[in-house]
Amino acid sequence: MKKRKFLLFAVLMLALSMFLAACGGGNDEGGTDTDTDEKATDDTPKFMSILTGGTGGTYYPLGGAFAKIVTDGTSIDTTAETTGASAENMQSLKDNKAEIAFTQTDIASYASEGKLMFEGNAVDNIQAIGTLYPETIQIVTTEKTGIKSVEDLKGKKVSIGAPGSGTAANAEQILEVHGITLDDIQKQDLSFDESVSGIQDGNIDAAFVTAGTPTAAVEQLSATETVVIVPVEADKADALIEKYPYYTKDEVPSGTYKLGAAVPTVAVQAMLVVKSDLSEQVVYDVTKSIFENLDQVTHAKAKQISAEKALNGVGIDVHPGAQKYFDEKGITAE
Repeated sequence: MKKRKFLLFAVLMLALSMFLAACGGGNDEGGTDTDTDEKATDDTPKFMSILTGGTGGTYYPLGGAFAKIVTDGTSIDTTAETTGASAENMQSLKDNKAEIAFTQTDIASYASEGKLMFEGNAVDNIQAIGTLYPETIQIVTTEKTGIKSVEDLKGKKVSIGAPGSGTAANAEQILEVHGITLDDIQKQDLSFDESVSGIQDGNIDAAFVTAGTPTAAVEQLSATETVVIVPVEADKADALIEKYPYYTKDEVPSGTYKLGAAVPTVAVQAMLVVKSDLSEQVVYDVTKSIFENLDQVTHAKAKQISAEKALNGVGIDVHPGAQKYFDEKGITAE
């Protein structure tokens, strides 16, 4: 009797073990499928944001065009967002608030190295897609202010750009090589649109605008006022470039804003950066979509953008996905 009970108990235990094993196997297999699904979701996001700048600058219209191109080319729903531009965009990527952003090359370098406005707060999760076009530093005023030189800005109400923008750093550095500090001007922290409104209303005298030319906000100003672009003369440009090598000499061409002659100034480069944790395939697709569909971008600045120049002056690491695209095209930095 005891033997029979023991055998019955053993059979029941064996059946229970097989049942539990089957359940465990099912859970393990289900867990593997879930992990795979999550991995696919992580590698290919359903939505992406491109951080741009103010509506009166160049980033915003270009960002809108790029967002449509990326959506069409990757099937990832991509939108452009207006922001305070370069420095704010770098912080937003660090805070995982977006995936792609416009910025200046100098600001991207400051962010990755933890310098200037990023001191003690380095952004370690960004990599480059590539550079786009020169971002011209335009010191904008009107004929009626009488301002003709950088030195004339002393004591005047001058907008140096939105808080957190790359324009503010450019303004401070340009003033510096002219022997002027922010204490020597009545500093205003305004977006491009706010700056233009301020000049039109007589509330400010001049504004720094770092953007591709022609810049929409300044074009609007030229419709009602005689615009003056204050020059950065060659000797001061040389001094600036010697101290801050990411600058290059540039000019605002004759005819822009109805100017009668070209005005010498300096520029940095606009660039696109991405979060470094985006997959190689996603960034490859984004890079290819943008550079192979520039004919769909109606903004005048698109004529200056090309894959062949995209690795020039990048200044930070290029994302492997973007690098794969450039390698396929045989493109290297000049």
